[in-house]
Amino acid sequence: MNGLEHAAGLAYGAAFLTGLLGSGHCLGMCGGLVSAFFMRTQARGLTPHLAYHGARLGIYTLIGLAAALLGAVLVSTGRIGLVQGLLQIVAGLVVILLGLDLLGVSPWRNTLGFAPLAWLRRQFGQATQRGPLVGAAIGGAVNGLMPCSMTMAMAVQATTAPTPGDGALLLLVFGLGTLPSMASASWLFGRLGVRARNWLLKAAALTVIALGLATLWQGSRYFLVMYRLIL
Repeated sequence: MNGLEHAAGLAYGAAFLTGLLGSGHCLGMCGGLVSAFFMRTQARGLTPHLAYHGARLGIYTLIGLAAALLGAVLVSTGRIGLVQGLLQIVAGLVVILLGLDLLGVSPWRNTLGFAPLAWLRRQFGQATQRGPLVGAAIGGAVNGLMPCSMTMAMAVQATTAPTPGDGALLLLVFGLGTLPSMASASWLFGRLGVRARNWLLKAAALTVIALGLATLWQGSRYFLVMYRLIL
């Protein structure tokens, strides 16, 4: 396994761990939302749940694909080596800030989302009227676009992916990490205490920060190597 493959493997592992450890954050932010959604739709059986979480994971995958494509466009606009290193440095710094935001100690508070929050809330509310299956798919897709520092951090990380497919896979792996908590939200919500959720959130935030530091280090080394080659 070469260096790039090793780094990619570490990124996928960190993405999955972030999603898994972030279960407390997911439950706190979306657990009640998901529970209320299925209570209002009175969905029966497994199929609506599969539609909901399948659509949510699909949106994560598309976000990763779009982020990686954006990173590829940025790299292609200048000297590939230097810009790629610089992009990794910037992405690493942003991911670190988002991790600090999850800890509540960031000098910059994340207010960014993937779509206007008022529109997302309206679409989520209307989804309950679209039937148990179609409504669940719409609700899951909207849930995937909800403002979340963890998702945003993974999207920023995906801009440094070597290919669009790698970026899509990174976000899919992250989404799979969130699946245990989100799929069982109706049971876990309210049973996982505030202290437990806070500890899990801190662990997820530290994983995000570690991923950002690794990206920053890798980008700095790559930038310096390419800079010396050009000189």
